[in-house]
Amino acid sequence: MKVDRVYLEHILECLDWIDSHTAEGRESFMQDRKTQSAVLRELQTMAESTQRLRPALKAAHPSVPWQAIAGFRNLIVHDYLGVSLDWIWGVVERDLPPLRTAVVTMRDASVGDQG
Repeated sequence: MKVDRVYLEHILECLDWIDSHTAEGRESFMQDRKTQSAVLRELQTMAESTQRLRPALKAAHPSVPWQAIAGFRNLIVHDYLGVSLDWIWGVVERDLPPLRTAVVTMRDASVGDQG
């Protein structure tokens, strides 16, 4: 569906920005408050876009931890004082690459969809 594609593209754009902000590595991320803020904001908006995808699309991709992503968004928005930078770095390294792969697959499958 066309609206899903818009959100999928936005998710990928957020992931690109996160990659750009974290390209200098963990130590640079840990020492730069502006980079930390930028990454957290991109993670928040990326997670928000996942919540806007149609339930049918998410159901068709059960390997993506949709509920965990929603919970993650709630944590970084509402429990911001409890957010560990080590935890965020772990998310960036461990969780975002497979999410990117899944989102690219979903986007590419929607290329011909005019819905």
